Amino acid sequence: MFGQCCVQGATLRGVEALPVDVEVVVSPGLPGFLVVGMPDAAIQESRERVRAALRASGFAMPSEKVVVNLAPGALRKTGSGFDLPIAAGLLAATGQVDRLLVEGRLFVGELSLEGAVRPVAGSLAYALCARELGCALVSAPSDDHVAVEGVRQTTLRSLGGLRAGEFEPARTGTLRRQEGMPDFSDVAGHEAAKRALQIAAAGNHGVLMSGPPGSGKSMLASRLPSILPPLEENEALETALVHSVAGESMAAVLAGNRPFRSPHHSASLAGLVGGGSPPRPGEISLAHNGVLFLDELPEFRPAVLQSLRQPLEAGRVCITRADGNVTFPARFMLVAAANPCPCGYFGDRERPCTCTLPQMRTYQARIGGPLMDRIDLHLDVQRASPREVMGTGGGTSSAALREGVLRARAFAAWRRAREGEDAGEKLPAGVGEGASPSALVRSCRLSAVDAAFLEDVAAARHSSGRAIMRTLGVARTIADMDESPAVAKRHLCEALGFRLQEGEEA
Repeated sequence: MFGQCCVQGATLRGVEALPVDVEVVVSPGLPGFLVVGMPDAAIQESRERVRAALRASGFAMPSEKVVVNLAPGALRKTGSGFDLPIAAGLLAATGQVDRLLVEGRLFVGELSLEGAVRPVAGSLAYALCARELGCALVSAPSDDHVAVEGVRQTTLRSLGGLRAGEFEPARTGTLRRQEGMPDFSDVAGHEAAKRALQIAAAGNHGVLMSGPPGSGKSMLASRLPSILPPLEENEALETALVHSVAGESMAAVLAGNRPFRSPHHSASLAGLVGGGSPPRPGEISLAHNGVLFLDELPEFRPAVLQSLRQPLEAGRVCITRADGNVTFPARFMLVAAANPCPCGYFGDRERPCTCTLPQMRTYQARIGGPLMDRIDLHLDVQRASPREVMGTGGGTSSAALREGVLRARAFAAWRRAREGEDAGEKLPAGVGEGASPSALVRSCRLSAVDAAFLEDVAAARHSSGRAIMRTLGVARTIADMDESPAVAKRHLCEALGFRLQEGEEA
């Protein structure tokens, strides 16, 4: 049973699936099963799974020397998804299945000891890779299959199905947008905070809410997705790709729901930003095109918080390892909540604070000035009165707030198109990846008097250049909500008001 065969496989790197040639050679020599080409431990273990699956499916395991080469050799391969291509190549090389059954197909899947084919993470990435190669995709039956134009996706239930080429079309379910999300009308009072969150949703601005325990910060943040517009098709595909690689469900994202991630404050650096071996996307990438909510912000480790600075500016995170760099998308809206001091009652109108001044300074310093400088809106959220709490349900609804958000985004798109900018840009000028400060200043169309006013305020508060630009970005969003082509003084004053409690800018 001598022979050789090459089967197409793929390995995940970042949010991409890179093609890998699985070359199988069965030749005379001492019996053995060797896998070369920089495989990880999961691939090395595939030898035992393949042996057991072949025997359980009624195939013969060659008694000769078997060598499997994963090319290119310089690329590190990871995951158990190589079980199926190794087994298919071995069967084709020994003539136990027709070679035509493995040609023009990209195989990916894990094998059980009984020969069943199991799904692996990254189904969407593998489908995109198969489309680039012009191959059909063969994987395990799963509920996570996504219809990708230009690629034929099939499934294989068991290794024994290779005898007759029993490839079944992959089933893709009907996706529906999530209904019954929490509504802002459930939040008693806090109309000023709702206005601020509406501005944030209209312009993808970061928000920090500070206030005593029980003031409603978490309730407000959890309702933010209800006023965000649905994901567009290209956004949904980008976001679903990250979730697919991370092994998370893509159904809600593909239905148009923006992700809302709320990691616990004990999250590690790798868990929040991404990392591990192989590198996996963190919470900031899983929140791509959505919301990242960090409750109890000062309780996060300072090193973890400071790692958010670069992704907030660039809209992506680059993880560097000895074998190269991996880039994950991370364009998210940061929403954070914090108590003003360890006891939580500094500035409260009813309960006195029991913290000392050094305790408060140490607690607030855990967030850090550079990160605070990158958050556009700073809100002081006080507890609602008992009368307001009893009137819950009568406040401004999510539908009313969402209408203003959609109107502002539509006007911003029209304005950018008229100004000759990219009408498809998702962020207002001056905010996010690739933004130009000069383009932001031009888009504001400030009068000489208003420009002088902003300069005087910035000079008096010692504002950084970043703080000035972010204030302009918020003012531009407020003007878009008013459908005003130019930013007026009232827009600047409202934007400045969201940073006043911050004190002096560094």
